[in-house]
Amino acid sequence: MNKIISYIRESYNELVHKVSWPTSQELSSSTVVVMVASLVMAVVVFAIDTSFEWIVSNFYKIIFI
Repeated sequence: MNKIISYIRESYNELVHKVSWPTSQELSSSTVVVMVASLVMAVVVFAIDTSFEWIVSNFYKIIFI
């Protein structure tokens, strides 16, 4: 039980005194970067999915018609 309490105290001490937290401006800019990167990846995945759908549907049209 002492190990668990010691672990919690050390974790708290590290989070409060040793971790350098980002400023509000750094956090905002990082959030914008993540949102833009997510949007770009979503568009890329959508384009690939749409392309494969078109390729497969045309392939099946050629084979089965």
